[in-house]
Amino acid sequence: MQDSNFNKLKYYLVLLLMFSAGTLFAQNTDSDSTIKVNDSTKSGDLLKQIGNGFFPTKLWNFDLRYLIKYNQYEGFRTGLGGITNESFSEKYRIDSYLVYGFRDDSFKYKIGGGFRVNKDTKTWINLSYIDDLKETGSSAFLTDSRSFSFFEPRLLNIDLFHKHITSAISIEHEITPNLYSKSELAISNIRPTYNYNFLLDGKSYGAFETTTAKMSLQWDPFTTFETSEAGGKTVIDGYPKFTLQYTKSFKDVLNADFNFSKLDFRTIHKIKHNKYSYTIGTLSAGITHGNAPLTHLYHAYPNNITKETILQRFSVAGINSFETMYFNEFFSDRFSTLVLKHYVKPFAIAKHFNPQLVLVSRYAIGNMNNIDRHQNVSFGTLKHGYTESGFEINKLIFGFGLSATYRYGAYHLPREEDNIALKFTFNITL
Repeated sequence: MQDSNFNKLKYYLVLLLMFSAGTLFAQNTDSDSTIKVNDSTKSGDLLKQIGNGFFPTKLWNFDLRYLIKYNQYEGFRTGLGGITNESFSEKYRIDSYLVYGFRDDSFKYKIGGGFRVNKDTKTWINLSYIDDLKETGSSAFLTDSRSFSFFEPRLLNIDLFHKHITSAISIEHEITPNLYSKSELAISNIRPTYNYNFLLDGKSYGAFETTTAKMSLQWDPFTTFETSEAGGKTVIDGYPKFTLQYTKSFKDVLNADFNFSKLDFRTIHKIKHNKYSYTIGTLSAGITHGNAPLTHLYHAYPNNITKETILQRFSVAGINSFETMYFNEFFSDRFSTLVLKHYVKPFAIAKHFNPQLVLVSRYAIGNMNNIDRHQNVSFGTLKHGYTESGFEINKLIFGFGLSATYRYGAYHLPREEDNIALKFTFNITL
């Protein structure tokens, strides 16, 4: 009976959000039916908002990340979400979404909001309740919470997810214009969607609880800002950039099952050779100490599906993912990756046809203790070092291009064609 009532509540929530979204959109469009466009939504500002992942209305900015996606577990995933804007309130905000997966026939949602504590330091306290999925082995920084891509190619082929119901409180604070912090205390109920058990001290966990504290720092020491009445404005987006995050899980606190800690680090550096040519390097590393289940360990962002031929594996390349590494092939409790991309000056073939060659090399190394604790799953480690190299030819037509990547070194596969990945690329800038 309780499950039936809960399902009814979810359906009512869908209707409520859809109605609210429609109402807010109508408020924005119907306020002036003579196609008199408000200055804030004229072409330049509107494109900038869309480029940041939002479609603005009078009180509510729709988050374009929730409109439509696809993965192997949910199939098509679609819904609505967003955040209130300053016209609604400068001191309070609502940040929520509701989506539906057609293959797993399930709703996922977030109910959240926050209030501003200090305007000068951009200090906010946020509360949230999330019932959704996470990719097993993925590692996200709290300070990356506002990221957007028109197309997220890795999502198409991911099949290893775990369900989580998470209640969290967080605080974000700008220590200086170049140093941003976000901390979070969260309680999660986790259920893998695949056959998995974590064996610890003679007990097998098919589902588990965690209580975690996180602190994340984003430091951009070479980015310079100028202050205006409208707020801070970036003058020079300087490099390198550094991100550091520490996570601590507490056993027996609010029924949590495990003690473990994680330290994650990332730095991005860009070297500009001239107006059109530059090199970008991304170094990432992470280490886990203690008794962490597979859900909280690391993969190296693989992006290759297990199919027989090269053409069957033909899909879309990611940004920093390993294109020849197969999904669920490797996991680590400590790892490091280095991705180097060199962008050659675009070829000026025609006025609107300027394809660009990008040379790419990727390296990953990692290892894992106590592999036998992770039951009913099979994977390898990266202890010998994984290497791949290739190239991209971007912006051939409508933002699409082509890439070719080759796997070599310690994890070179016996069948030659299994080491090759041919894929589309997609790049668009507003």
